[in-house]
Amino acid sequence: MKFGRKQYINTALIIGIVLFLFTPVGFYVRVYVARLLSSSASVLKTELQLSVENYDWEMMDVNGHTFNFERARDKVVLINFWATWCPPCVAEMPSLQGLYDDYGDKVVFLFIAEDSAEKVTSFMDKKGYDLPVYYSKTEAPDLLLAKLLPTTYVLDKNGKIIIAETGAADWNSEKVRKILDGLLTE
Repeated sequence: MKFGRKQYINTALIIGIVLFLFTPVGFYVRVYVARLLSSSASVLKTELQLSVENYDWEMMDVNGHTFNFERARDKVVLINFWATWCPPCVAEMPSLQGLYDDYGDKVVFLFIAEDSAEKVTSFMDKKGYDLPVYYSKTEAPDLLLAKLLPTTYVLDKNGKIIIAETGAADWNSEKVRKILDGLLTE
C-alpha cells in the first residue's frame, strides 16, 4: 500500500495529538500558551467586593509549621490556590515570584498547594522559587473556596476581596503593582 499526501497528514495529526495529550510536551505547550494569553488581573466591581468575616482557617507550611489566617487580619493579602500539575498555575508562577520578591515584606502571600508536599518541594527547588507554600488543615472561609485552579484573591486590610482571578494572570504587571501600592497606603 502506498502512502499518499492525505495519509501523511493524518499520521502527522495523530502523532501531534498523542504528543499533546499524553506526553510532557503537551503540558509545556499549555503552559506556554497560558503565559501568552495571560493578562493583568483586574479589580472587582464595587458591588462584588465582599468582605471575608471568618478568619478561622488553619494552614501548614512545607516544614510542618502551622499558620492561622487570623494572623493576616488587617493586612493586604494575596492568596493563590494552585497545583504543580496545572498548566495555567505553572504559567503564572514566574510573575507571582517577581511580585513576591518586591512585596513579600509588605503583603501576606499565601500559596495554597493542591498537591503532595513532595511534588511541590521538588517543583519549587527545580524552578528556584521561594514562595510561601501552605496546605489547608481546615477548610478555607466560604468566600475563598476555590473550585478551579489557579484562583487568586487579593484582600485589602479590611478583608474585602478586591481581586478574584481564575486562570493564569500576569501578577507582576504595573497594574497589579499600582493596586497593591494603593491598598498598602490605605
